[in-house]
Amino acid sequence: MEFSHPDTELAGQPIGYWSWAAHKAVVGHIRKTLAARGVSQPQWWVLAQLAGSEDGRTREELRAVLGGYLDVGSALESETDTVVALGWARQDESERLRLTGDGAALHAELAVLQQSLRARIHADIPDEEYVRALKVLQRMIHNVGGHAWHH
Repeated sequence: MEFSHPDTELAGQPIGYWSWAAHKAVVGHIRKTLAARGVSQPQWWVLAQLAGSEDGRTREELRAVLGGYLDVGSALESETDTVVALGWARQDESERLRLTGDGAALHAELAVLQQSLRARIHADIPDEEYVRALKVLQRMIHNVGGHAWHH
């Protein structure tokens, strides 16, 4: 791969631009691929959280984990409603959401898709280099008083 600038020039490039460009490219690619399967990224997050919970989750528990993901905020409620309306999950009398058979099958299909997306995004990037990039980004977030967390 050819890089945009020599290393000496890259060192002076703005992180705001490059982090935005990476976000736009990667998240855009993920969302386009999921949309081709009729699923939004927040719907995938809901499916993944429900698949990972034997006892299901309440909407409050989903908000606690997913509410900060890419600023989904209040849209998470309508995305969860859509997951239920499409029959991928059901809400029981105790207000716990659980995957239906169709939801579990869709989750399994999308989990394989997510693995292939991750493989493409991480192609030719050793884990050590990826971890270092994340640590640099986390330090930058810390340096400006921000915070970020991902499960």
